[in-house]
This record gives sequence, C-alpha cells and structure tokens, in this order.
Amino acid sequence: MSYLKLLMNKTIFVFAIDQWIFERDIDRGLLGEAIAGKIVFPYKPLYGDMYLREKEIALKKRLTIELLENLIVSFPELAQSIQIMPQYFLYEVILNRIRVFPLLTYDLADLTNCIINNENQALEAYKIVLKQLESQEKILIKNSYILITKKFIAQTKDPKIRIINRAKNAPRTLFTVLFGVLPQLMSVASQNAKSFLRTQKINWTLQPDTNYKAINPKKFVYIPTSKGLVPLSEKTDVKEFAQKMPLLKGQKVDVKRAGGILNDVYLINAGETKVIAKQFKDWSILKWFPLTLWSFGTFAVSGQARLAKEVAIGEFLRKKGFEVPKILHASNAKRLVFMEFIEGENLSEIIKNYSDTEDEPDNTYALEIIDKVGEIFAKIHGYNVSLGDTKPDNVIVTPDQKIFLIDFEQAKKGGDKTWDIAVFLYYCGHYLQPFDSESKAEKITETFIKGYVKGGGKKEDIRKAELTKYTRVFSIFTMPSIITAISKTCKKA
Repeated sequence: MSYLKLLMNKTIFVFAIDQWIFERDIDRGLLGEAIAGKIVFPYKPLYGDMYLREKEIALKKRLTIELLENLIVSFPELAQSIQIMPQYFLYEVILNRIRVFPLLTYDLADLTNCIINNENQALEAYKIVLKQLESQEKILIKNSYILITKKFIAQTKDPKIRIINRAKNAPRTLFTVLFGVLPQLMSVASQNAKSFLRTQKINWTLQPDTNYKAINPKKFVYIPTSKGLVPLSEKTDVKEFAQKMPLLKGQKVDVKRAGGILNDVYLINAGETKVIAKQFKDWSILKWFPLTLWSFGTFAVSGQARLAKEVAIGEFLRKKGFEVPKILHASNAKRLVFMEFIEGENLSEIIKNYSDTEDEPDNTYALEIIDKVGEIFAKIHGYNVSLGDTKPDNVIVTPDQKIFLIDFEQAKKGGDKTWDIAVFLYYCGHYLQPFDSESKAEKITETFIKGYVKGGGKKEDIRKAELTKYTRVFSIFTMPSIITAISKTCKKA
C-alpha cells in the first residue's frame, strides 16, 4: 500500500508492505527491489533500527556481489588486476537506481550532496559487507583497495551471470514504477489533491536540480599500467596526452597517423621519446570473417574488451619478465591505450629476406630468431596464456637482438595454444616465395618446433596444427604446397 500524509506542511509518502514480501525483495529481488531499494539510500529509522540495519547489509551484500560479477564478465582479463575503492559500490548502486527510475534525478540534489558530505557514514554498511566477502574469499582488501580473488573469478566465468544480472533491470524498472508512481497517482482520489499535485511538480515540470552532483562510479575502479593506476573513467585523448603527460612535457610534439585498419594507430614523437597511441574500434563480425568462421565467436570484437586484453595481458607478461611494450596510460572511455614505441625490425621483413636470398648469414640469423620466438611462445603458454594474434608482424627484433612481442588485444588466460602455433607458422608461409619454398617452410617449422620444445612447450599442441580446422583458415592467402609442407612437419613433431 502507498498513501500520503500531510505533516507540518510536509507531504509524507507512506509505504506499507508485508514483511515476508519485503524480506524476499531483499533476498532475491522479488519486486525488483522497488521496496527494498529504498534502504539503499540514507534513512532514519523510527522503529526497528536493528532489523532494518540487518536487512540493509543483506541487500547491499547481494548488490555488491552482482557488481563484482558484472566487472568480472565485462573485463575478464582485467578482473584479477583491477583495484576497486569501496566508494564504487556506494555510487554504482545508487546510479543503478537512477537508471531504472530517471525521475529520481529531479530531486536528488539534497540526497547526493548529503551522501558526498557524509561519505564515511554512507560507506559503513559497505565496509561491513566487504569484510564479510573477504572472509568468504571472494575479495582481498589490500592497502584500502579491493581485489577480486581467483576463486571468485573462477566461480563467475559462466556467461549466464551477465544475462541474469542484466535481466534484473526489467523487474526493477517495472516494480519501481508500479510501486513508486502509480500508487501516488491513485492516491489523488482519496487524498488532498492539491498537496499531492504540488509534490508532483518536482518530478514532472521542473528541470533536474542544477545542484545535483553526478559522480561517475568508474572513477573508483582502477587498471594498472607501468606508470601506476588509471581509473576506468579516464577520458584522456591523443592530443591531451601529448600536451599533459610528464613524459612529453616541455618538448615539441608531433602526432601523426601510423596506420591501422581495424584500429586507429598514432605515433606521438617528441624527439628522443616516442609513444604509440592505439584506439580500439568496435568491429563488425565480418571484418575477421575467415577467423570467426573457424572460431565461432571466440575473438573479441568490442573495443572495450580488446583494450582490456591489451592492458591486462601486456602488463602480466611484462611483470613475468617478457619483452613487451610498457603501457604508459589508458583511457577506457576513449578506448585508447598509450604504450612505449619499440624501435626495431619486423619479423615479417626478416622472413621475406630469408625467402629472397640463399645467403647463409641472413638465413642463419632468421632461423635463430624463429628458434627464440618458439621458445618465448612456449614459456608464455606455460603461464596458461594464449596470444591469439601471433603473426610475424607482431614480433619486433631490436638492434640489440631483443625480441619484443606486441598486440595482445586477442590474448587471454587459457585459450587455444595450437591456434598461436598455427597462426605464426602459416603466416610465415604467407611471406615465402610461391615457388621452390617448401624446403624453407619445413626449415622454419622445424626450427620453431625446436625452440618451442626447448621452452617447455607440448608436442601435442604442435601436432594439432596440421588439423583441417586450422589449415583451412589460412588457405586463402598461403600457397597450398607451403601449407602442406608446414602441416606435415607439425604432424611429425
């Protein structure tokens, strides 16, 4: 039931609900939290304060778990490395209420200002919830930041969780309107219509209160880079980075496009310092059609997902000692990653030279690099990471013979290690001359296998590269005779 009372010239909205219904709304959102959601906001108990506090903590614990699950599903590769401040849960829960009932923005100024000014008090229930979740090994609290545990991430891998959590918005919207607006309108018949309509002017005729302080909850969720933590709300663009970052400050900066079809890539040049800026576009599934036909959607196509993979896997490999570009800054809002520019020769060019010449030094040099690449791939696979896009173009050899790997936007924990092997070898075959190159294709494959096994790689992962589901993907741009030579060599591993 919902009705109005006029008390000391204030219009009071009274909600009366059966206790069993209220508790089911707390536990499982029976009414889309239309009633339970009212204790998400600050309140003053007149009676039953212990009971209400208990239910408030139960509700906020369930909503906090949902938010953690959504972060894991939205940023699967970053989930283990993101660091969260408790304020994220406070403001994200409130923002979710506003999303399903936008009329709240018309008269929330006093409420939000109150929360901001009394943030520590508003966070008390969430701090209790977070301690409970830490005891259940869902999170780890370290230096005032919340980290999601491997155990909880493993429990949340099921994609159904995202669907279930998103589906909850429908009943939230329906019941919030049903129990929020309709009862008020129905009360006109039996209550003081003049007082009622005066309160409705706040919702229906006025513009949103200009004193309302909108807070982006994502500014309390951070992703790690080599230069420190960056919030998900960061909106730095290429120009701002070039002008403001201490790395480039005080120098004449030149920004030019450095290519890119599926992504926009820029080179920021400030004398001795060079930075690559990579902006991730959202792809149509058709752009990688030969790959997606094989993989049935295992490739990430959204800009946000690919950015998260680039940052998470790049930083993971760097910390494990692999040569990869440092992530200098990231802007999730702009889908931009700024990273160290690596000077060197692309492995695809080295393979082309190997194909074009019979000169022994050049051939020995190319095979030595391929042997090392095989060893590096095996060691990365040993950490249960698959790279996804391992074509030779993504291997840079520096003048001092260091081998850098770049481009991790399709990388992930787990995945198909044979796919990494197949992409590298069949792309190598693509750069060989169409005639009289079977022997060189075999030599490249044998050398890579030698390095891969030396690095601890499994021979069965190599042998599977000869399967049709891999070879057919590359048949449109690598000569059949070369594919056959590579696949037979893999089969014999």
